[in-house]
Amino acid sequence: MTEMLLVPFEYEYMRNAMLVSAVIGAVCGLLSGFVALKGWSLLGDALAHAVVPGVALAWILGLPFALGAFASGMLAAWVMGFIRRNSRIREDAAIGIVFTAFFGAGLVLLTLFPSNIRLQTIILGNVLGIAPEDTTQMLIVAAGVLAVMALRGRDLMLWAFDATHARAIGLNTGLLQMLLLGCVAAVAVAAMVAVGAVLVIAMLVAPGATAYLLTDRFGRMLAGATALGAATALAGAYASYFIDGSTGGVIVCLQALIFILALVLAPRHGLLAARRARRQAARPAGFAA
Repeated sequence: MTEMLLVPFEYEYMRNAMLVSAVIGAVCGLLSGFVALKGWSLLGDALAHAVVPGVALAWILGLPFALGAFASGMLAAWVMGFIRRNSRIREDAAIGIVFTAFFGAGLVLLTLFPSNIRLQTIILGNVLGIAPEDTTQMLIVAAGVLAVMALRGRDLMLWAFDATHARAIGLNTGLLQMLLLGCVAAVAVAAMVAVGAVLVIAMLVAPGATAYLLTDRFGRMLAGATALGAATALAGAYASYFIDGSTGGVIVCLQALIFILALVLAPRHGLLAARRARRQAARPAGFAA
C-alpha cells in the first residue's frame, strides 16, 4: 500500500508538477488575501482572460509569451481604471466590458494568425507538461512577489483596509495599487501555463475567501491562505495521478470543497455559527436552555 502511494514521486514530471503547483498555490494564496479584502475577484477574472491577446501578439512579433501576456494584463487593468475614473460606468461593468473585449481580440488574433498556440492550453493549462523555463519563470515571479510583500507589505495592508487613511499619512496609493495589480498580473501570467487562465481565477480567490471565514486578523488570514493554497495545490496534483483527471481541475475542486466546509463550519462566521447566534438572540431574557 505504501509503495503504491509513493509511485507519483518516482516520475520526474509528477515531482515537477507537484513542486510548481505548490509554488503557484502558495503565491496565489498570499495574493488572494488582498484580492478578497479589496473585492477584486472580478478583476482577477479580467486579468486572467486579458492575457490571451498578449500571448497571440507575442507569438506574431516573436517575443516571449510572458512579456506579451504581462503587458496585455497591465493594459487591461489601466483601461478598466480609466473607464471607472472618467465615466459613470460602474466598476463591475467596466471590468466585464474590458475583459470580454480583450478575450475576444485574442480569439480573433489566434484565428487570423494560426500558430502552434492552443487556446485550450492557455485556458486550461498543462502542468504535467510544463517546460523547465516555465518552472524557472514561476519561481522568479514567486520571489518577486515575496520581495514586494517584504518591502511594502505593511503599506499594502494599510491601503487595503483604508485607502483614505493611507493617502492621508502620505502613502502613494496609486503606486501601491499598481504594485498589487502588477503582482496579480505576473502571477496570473506565470500560473497560466500550469493551471490555465480560467482556473487561476479560483486559485486567486478561494484560499483568501476561505481564510476570511476562519479568522478576523489579516496577518493570520494571509498565512492561512498561503498555507491552504500550497497544501491544496500539492494534494490536488498528487491526487490527479491516481484519478487520471485534470490537475488544475482537481486542485480547484479541492479548494472549493474546503471553502464549502469553512462556509458551513467556521466557528464564528460559518452558517451554523450564524444560526446559533440568531437562536440565542431570539431567546427571551433570562431563558435557560
